[in-house]
Amino acid sequence: MHKAKRPIGVMSFVLLAVFGTSLQAMAQGTQKTDGVAPYPKMAPVDQYLMTNRDEEIALARSAAPASISHDATVLVLGRKGYETAVEGKNGFVCVVGRSWIGPFDWPEFWNPKIRAADCLNPQAARAIVPIFHLRAKLAMAGRSKAEMLSAVKAAYEKKQLPELESGAMDFMMSKSSYLTDEGEHNMPHLMFDTLVKDGKDWGSGAEGSPVMSSPYWFMSPNQQDQTKGLPPILVFLVGVGTWSDGTPAEMHGH
Repeated sequence: MHKAKRPIGVMSFVLLAVFGTSLQAMAQGTQKTDGVAPYPKMAPVDQYLMTNRDEEIALARSAAPASISHDATVLVLGRKGYETAVEGKNGFVCVVGRSWIGPFDWPEFWNPKIRAADCLNPQAARAIVPIFHLRAKLAMAGRSKAEMLSAVKAAYEKKQLPELESGAMDFMMSKSSYLTDEGEHNMPHLMFDTLVKDGKDWGSGAEGSPVMSSPYWFMSPNQQDQTKGLPPILVFLVGVGTWSDGTPAEMHGH
């Protein structure tokens, strides 16, 4: 059996595209032109919307195997935020994440091309989906990044956002996601949302380990002072070898 692996840069940017990555990975290939961030401000609202509702539902469901996503609740993005398109019955929630769901210091925070199919298990749905709803509402209302961060902090202070539960995780195995402008734009993987303080406790970043990790709110350690008032969520990523439909994911060696 041929063994190969994706370049670490691609894996790093997939993690970056979803919920952040380490400063080291960020330095390996942060997208800038002449020192200018590629997406300095929000694009027109229409660019974040998908015109075909059924296509958005299908893309959201493609995040996980059909045995899971078929009975999941499905959200779609409307002009005022995420709306429930399909009522599920297994506790999972499938949604197409946009760029402003990612870390606040991510260079692609306003990238309108991002379409990150995500299917969250019941624990993640209860704790993370409310964050999605709030950030989507703020983004679609044209709020700035600073206003969004302030509103999220205020929501936690007022106990309007729930605490993270043990066991929260996401399937991100869609063939059709666009996670970043970097590398090959996509990779099937699982994500685990935790309150773990040290990624080394999960073997993150160790030589030969398939596990990567990053803080949820900001990529750079220099920005961690801005997380005051936010729960210290650490996200782990583990790549998988197949897409949600069971077909092998093409792997590339160096």
